[in-house]
Amino acid sequence: MKTGKAYKFWFCTGSQDLYGDECLRNVAEHSKKIVEAFNASGIIPYEIVWKPTLITNELIRKTFNEANADEECAGVITWMHTFSPAKSWILGLQEFRKPLLHLHTQFNQEIPYDTIDMDFMNENQSAHGDREYGHIVTRMGIERKVVVGHWSDEKVQEKIASWMGTAIGIMESSHIRVMRIADNMRNVAVTEGDKVEAQIKFGWEIDAYPVNEIAEAVAAVSEADTNTLVEEYYDKYQILLEGRDEAEFRKHVAVQAQIEIGFERFLEEKNYQAIVTHFGDLGALKQLPGLAIQRLMEKGYGFGGEGDWKTAAMVRLMKIMTAGKKDAKGTSFMEDYTYNLVPGKEGILQAHMLEVCPTIADGPISIKVNPLSMGDREDPARLVFTAKTGPAIATSLIDLGNRFRLIINSVDCKKTEAPMPKLPVATAFWTPQPDLATGAEAWILAGGAHHTAFTYDLTAEQMGDWAAAMGIEAVYIDNETTIRSLKNELRWNSVYYR
Repeated sequence: MKTGKAYKFWFCTGSQDLYGDECLRNVAEHSKKIVEAFNASGIIPYEIVWKPTLITNELIRKTFNEANADEECAGVITWMHTFSPAKSWILGLQEFRKPLLHLHTQFNQEIPYDTIDMDFMNENQSAHGDREYGHIVTRMGIERKVVVGHWSDEKVQEKIASWMGTAIGIMESSHIRVMRIADNMRNVAVTEGDKVEAQIKFGWEIDAYPVNEIAEAVAAVSEADTNTLVEEYYDKYQILLEGRDEAEFRKHVAVQAQIEIGFERFLEEKNYQAIVTHFGDLGALKQLPGLAIQRLMEKGYGFGGEGDWKTAAMVRLMKIMTAGKKDAKGTSFMEDYTYNLVPGKEGILQAHMLEVCPTIADGPISIKVNPLSMGDREDPARLVFTAKTGPAIATSLIDLGNRFRLIINSVDCKKTEAPMPKLPVATAFWTPQPDLATGAEAWILAGGAHHTAFTYDLTAEQMGDWAAAMGIEAVYIDNETTIRSLKNELRWNSVYYR
């Protein structure tokens, strides 16, 4: 999946010149060793670039503006090795426009009890310098991530790596462009929203196109190209005829192949990374895009059903944030459908009419062709599978009229108690934390949608950090949630974010 940039992160160390040249040489050497260790760790996913020690207003301001101008720089990691007077950082911080991480560490892990003297104290005073720096960042109201601990600790490195994924999401958010094919589903509230405010807050461009304009691109796909992709489908997936004529089945599959090629060409030509469709306005399309959309999501495109552009953009964002993640389990558009309320087996069956991303599949993936009552078109082909088990998060970005809210629910994905042979869609089954009753009540109180952007590969903390960087409210629903505390939080937030 293309993110467009080979991102790097800058490492900037703060100090000052009161302690002499030898001290500054040691500061530089120590910070270089930290950067070298990070880059060799196998944990940090992006290259960290060492920068000379920052000791003056002019150099700090110049460095931050160079970071702003460098398209490969996705953020800056700052660390105060010694005491760095915080007023020196004001102008640079005022002009900085990228993600910021404050690493609160020190070069030595243990106090050298037998040899420590005032020279050592003066040189190794991150506990002092980082508090001075932290004060000014707080006073200026600048959003940043703070990571505390020794730089050699794998947990510290993992926190930095996690923040890097969020930073990429912050940087790439302003490059997300959503193509709306037709409009929002009539009379549906939660999938609507202020597209202008979304561009102001997140940088997203959300544009509408007539359905027949993209249908023309589909019709222009050659039979040869379509047949080549159909052969790829037949090689990659199990074919479940289930009594249908093989030639007729293949024709239905070919329609989806033609849609996939036509949609992707149109998206690439117009430079969009996410798309929404609506079963109520299919124009000249022969089928509701199903298998085609599933494949596009697998390639990294965002998607939202029934005109849900917010979820489409969030799916794209979360796919960017997880791109290249080792042992990734997948990210998808999802929808709440029906409950299992049997005591001890509670959960929510997740699916959609057709469009669930195969990156979350566990086990074989099959192609089925089945009728669909919505859309009034041919029986669409779709990929059918069950989702992986394990911890995940489901997110819902909603527009409350005067502000956006991101709801983040930690969920536990499970297998259903029994197979569902008559349900011809991809499915997931999860229990929201802390339990179904509390989680569902909290979701409803927070105003969460029935559509979600779902992933196994990001944490609630990462998505909350993204929301903070965007200046919007984040509501967490997890094992710590109680309805009393959630209601109070929502009340307080309504005052803070108005």
